[in-house]
Amino acid sequence: MINQNNIKLAKDINSVSEGLLKSPFYPRQVEMNWAQAWTNWNGYASANYFKDAYVEYFLTRNTCGVYDVTGMCKYRIRGKDAEAMLNRMVTRDVSKQGINKVAYNVWCTDKGRIVDDGTIFRFSQDDFRIYCAEPNMDWFTLASAGFDNVSIVEESHDIAGLALQGPTSFALLRAIGLGAVEKLKPMELGHYPFPADNPKGEIMISRTGFTGDLGYELWIENDLALTLWDALFAKADLYGLRPFGEESLDMARIEAGFILPEVDFHGAQHTVILGHDHSPFEMGLDWMVNFKKPHFSGRAALLKEKEKGPAHKLLKLDVAGEKPANDAILYADKKGKTPIGYVTSALNSPATKANIAYGLVKGKHLTGPIYAEIYFQKDLRWYQKFALCEIKTKPFWAPKRAKQTPPGNH
Repeated sequence: MINQNNIKLAKDINSVSEGLLKSPFYPRQVEMNWAQAWTNWNGYASANYFKDAYVEYFLTRNTCGVYDVTGMCKYRIRGKDAEAMLNRMVTRDVSKQGINKVAYNVWCTDKGRIVDDGTIFRFSQDDFRIYCAEPNMDWFTLASAGFDNVSIVEESHDIAGLALQGPTSFALLRAIGLGAVEKLKPMELGHYPFPADNPKGEIMISRTGFTGDLGYELWIENDLALTLWDALFAKADLYGLRPFGEESLDMARIEAGFILPEVDFHGAQHTVILGHDHSPFEMGLDWMVNFKKPHFSGRAALLKEKEKGPAHKLLKLDVAGEKPANDAILYADKKGKTPIGYVTSALNSPATKANIAYGLVKGKHLTGPIYAEIYFQKDLRWYQKFALCEIKTKPFWAPKRAKQTPPGNH
């Protein structure tokens, strides 16, 4: 008897469970996703990886790659009171943010605990859009109380997005007729006719990203999403373009010094146990808290915390040895008698050749020795070691090309 299996092509395998939304880029992604490994991001099917996470990671360091960010939540905030409403909600001074500028921000409860973080895009004096990783419509609605001339509209499903990241990202955009982005500085945005040779609409491009390298985020109406994908991938071989997934993005963002909600910090609305939420000071975001501007949510509590000092602080750690400190408990001594915190993210960094981690440490132990209790396997047997950690103050990966304007011809 002959056993025969009908091998299906990746594009013919319906591995996305019923109910998950498919982004406008999904028809192209499913054809390239060898692993058919998908995860749920705000209801959208998001690729965990396409073939190999480590190979995809090197796209953002050596050539360029695209990551589907359609799953980001997007909120349009307009009206004469829009600036004042946002300025009361977030910790930075929105009145200082210029038009066509992007600003990273956090918003807090009255107790100074982070609700969420995100980026605010400013299009005009009275027109903004907020991008964040999780739904926030309820919070934004509450924050608008008392402002008569402000509208909040969710645009999460109306705009498709691609993060184009890596050294050759600008050269690729130039090759498809979008060379005007060379004038964009980091955290700036521009609007351009698209396609460049026969415009059918408009594309918004921001010089932003989550990898710490040269890169852009491309925002376009859903109907033109596949046109954008096809234009980019028509030049893929010349510029080393491939798609990458969430696993490789996580590696890059750890190197870049970016924190992730529900990984490095709990949003105040999701925390179950009292005291397990976090403040901007605990997350090392002191520079984002502006006490010179008028009242904002959490100001009084944060002012007290600034004077007293945070109960905990997230530190960048260079961990001795090569064993990643995933989920490690941190101690003040090598014998593990005095626990002082825990690791939130860890990576044996390919680009920096360092064993790196973020660790949330109790405030009174920020200047003393820190040891990570690491468990690892050899031939299915578990071993334990204590590794000394060195505190770092700068991102582990910050190449000059990430800020160079105009970008280099990589």
